[in-house]
Amino acid sequence: MKPTTPAAEDYLKTIYAHTEWQPEPITPRVLATRLGIAPSSVTEMVKKLAAGGFIAHVPYGPLTLTTAGRMRATAVVRRHRLIETWLVRELGYSWDEVHDEAEVLEHAISDRLLEAINAHLGQPATDPHGDPIPAADGSTARVPAVLLADAPPGHAGTVLRVSDRDPAILRALADVGIGPGSQLTVVDSETVRLPAGELHPLASDAANAIWVTR
Repeated sequence: MKPTTPAAEDYLKTIYAHTEWQPEPITPRVLATRLGIAPSSVTEMVKKLAAGGFIAHVPYGPLTLTTAGRMRATAVVRRHRLIETWLVRELGYSWDEVHDEAEVLEHAISDRLLEAINAHLGQPATDPHGDPIPAADGSTARVPAVLLADAPPGHAGTVLRVSDRDPAILRALADVGIGPGSQLTVVDSETVRLPAGELHPLASDAANAIWVTR
């Protein structure tokens, strides 16, 4: 099976993204939740992807990308993140608006247009949320990071990445000027201090969406 359908590509992309910032492998049940579909549908697609050599899977066990699966996944992730960057930099989108647009466009634009966008943007290393944009060969470069919720009080660092799963969190952080590149110090799981000394309470669950330098 060649994962040329948008659905197959979304499966591979989601499996890849799940372990990008944490080590726990993804299970079919978690994959179904992330994709918002029935577990039975996931079971059928997992069988097809495994038969095609894109994932390694044993019944009731976690899902792991093969080399071929990882290459295809990073290709889709590259498209998605370059499109998000293009929408923010060139078309005036805010960082909480681009995910859904990129979900559609990543399956539609040609490789030629994608590389033209990449060149026009100056070959960006990260997208608007701080996620690394894979190179054409699938390689990525990441700085060691810690989830803000796991950082002890007094931990000072630079925001590396903010999850884009909750647009409300992105909007709340934008309102107080927190995003990739921001310097902050952890006061507790609900409050951070910015360089000028001001304290900012975090939106609900925001500490589980922000990664900072170790």
